[in-house]
Amino acid sequence: MPFDKSDQNPGYIRGYVPGVRENGGQYTHAAIWTVMAFAKMGDNQRAWELLQMINPVNHGKTARGIATYKVEPYVVAADVYAVSPHVGRGGWTWYTGSSGWMYRLIVESLLGLTLAGDKLIITPCLPRDWRTFELNYRYRDTMYRIVVTQSSAEGVADNVKVDGIEQHDGVIPLVDDKREHAVEILVHTRFA
Repeated sequence: MPFDKSDQNPGYIRGYVPGVRENGGQYTHAAIWTVMAFAKMGDNQRAWELLQMINPVNHGKTARGIATYKVEPYVVAADVYAVSPHVGRGGWTWYTGSSGWMYRLIVESLLGLTLAGDKLIITPCLPRDWRTFELNYRYRDTMYRIVVTQSSAEGVADNVKVDGIEQHDGVIPLVDDKREHAVEILVHTRFA
């Protein structure tokens, strides 16, 4: 709800046209932080649902969507307007830090990669219909080929193997030995 008819004064935000940026529009930084929060809480489905809503690619799927969005559908917009006659129009592309936050959302919060010195931890927040994903992670001159598999079956426990050896702490030790390493990760997910 924009601050245009309210006695409340939020400061500079009120200076924006109603429905733009923090004044009642989609302020993409905050929208991304919201998705990160749902991922952190373990609400996988909601996190991915919200990502689909703010993903700029989804604004460019149809001619009508492109005509509404009016900016590049391959660039994260800093804001999306929410008041007529500009509902759904993107703004502040190529200028925004939102793309950096979107990258962190996908890599860290959803795919679950966390680098801690010479250790890699992967704790994904995946949607129900994803069974597996693969990624290649380069640590200096060494490649780690990682396959993550998700299961909701009873009796399945989280498991991390590097070159066939179970890592009881769930951590992938990173060694720059210039060899290729195979990592298998099994994630047990409970869905509500």
